[in-house]
Amino acid sequence: MKPARTLTFKCAKCAKPVTVYLQKVSACSHIQPYQGICACGEVKRHATGNADAVASYLASSDGNWNHHH
Repeated sequence: MKPARTLTFKCAKCAKPVTVYLQKVSACSHIQPYQGICACGEVKRHATGNADAVASYLASSDGNWNHHH
């Protein structure tokens, strides 16, 4: 099953819906990272997959995260 290309969440700052897009940063199957920016400027990040990989992605503050084996 392929991951969804977009997901929609409620913004933590303004509560408007924000669409996040599947990122191409990870070539491995452990994680599908998503990122989007709300109309208010708040960056929303989400990921599905391996719990450790997801945690490290969400904890990274820059957009240059990649999963190392």
